[in-house]
Amino acid sequence: MFSLAIGIGTKNNKGEWLEVYYPKPLMHPEAKLVEAIQNLIQYEGGNTYAELDSETCHALEELFENLGEKELARIMLSLEESDRPRVITFLETDSALTSTPEAYLKLHLLSHRMVKPHGVNLQGIFPLLPNVAWTSEGAIDLAELQERQLKARAEGRYLSVNSVDKFPKMTDYVVPAGVRIAHTARVRLGAYVGEGTTVMHEGFINFNAGTEGKSMVEGRISAGIWVGEGSDLGGGCSTMGTLSGGNDIVVSIGRNCLIGAEAGVNIPLGDHCTIEAGLYLTAGSKVTLLDNERNPVETVKASTLSGQSNLLFWRNSQTGAVECLTKKTAFSLNDELHAHN
Repeated sequence: MFSLAIGIGTKNNKGEWLEVYYPKPLMHPEAKLVEAIQNLIQYEGGNTYAELDSETCHALEELFENLGEKELARIMLSLEESDRPRVITFLETDSALTSTPEAYLKLHLLSHRMVKPHGVNLQGIFPLLPNVAWTSEGAIDLAELQERQLKARAEGRYLSVNSVDKFPKMTDYVVPAGVRIAHTARVRLGAYVGEGTTVMHEGFINFNAGTEGKSMVEGRISAGIWVGEGSDLGGGCSTMGTLSGGNDIVVSIGRNCLIGAEAGVNIPLGDHCTIEAGLYLTAGSKVTLLDNERNPVETVKASTLSGQSNLLFWRNSQTGAVECLTKKTAFSLNDELHAHN
């Protein structure tokens, strides 16, 4: 079994899933646990989900108590008394997605740091995530929003719409240990935020993207981007993923790199690389390589430097040419800023 989780979610008036919250998803659960659940739920294999009633929730609570799974039993005790939609989702294999509960489970696995970006199959995810209003009263179908707003006003309440999107903010579902996130709406569910990472107010982390460990994020980490430990993404900088028109290049940032403010990158960087503030380095950018005396050696496409370490990129302020020099000193984060998350 690849993954298994029990959750509680929201449906619209048509009975369609809008979202699912899984308090404790399991990766590769023990065969003994899966078999016990299978006998109770009558699970017949494959990737699927089943809705749970209060009676089944109570039976699962007793099952987990008998197996010594105290936390799972506690979760079931909370769920059995709820009138909200409850669900158990089985992912026998890591294959293409077929339902909204499956999609939400895989997003949870990423944000719980159980899998890394590109480490789980997210094929088919966009049609399975409905575009909903994320409000002070949870997820609401857009077709039902006006009615809910009117009902709230009539009852003397104010219904706030925080965003309209397919993805909710991560912190409404998962808050990983050892992180600081100044503006939680800028980190989507499905982001992998490594322990020790600080995301400042203008920082953004998309789903299926994230940071390995201690990092400073003041720029944008697009979908699919992996940032190595010790790297600093300056204010307003951009990392172009494949969803942003960055062709089929899988962009990553190595360890101890510095992407300057308002800079951008569209090639994979090795370790200890720096891009000057304001310089957008695309795969097709013409880069002049310099020797140790800063004399031009040759001009190449930036893509030919993919994955190389200890490179310093800047724009010549007199000629406007993009130049690259091998660095002699390494960049490092301020430990004092990241040691107490």
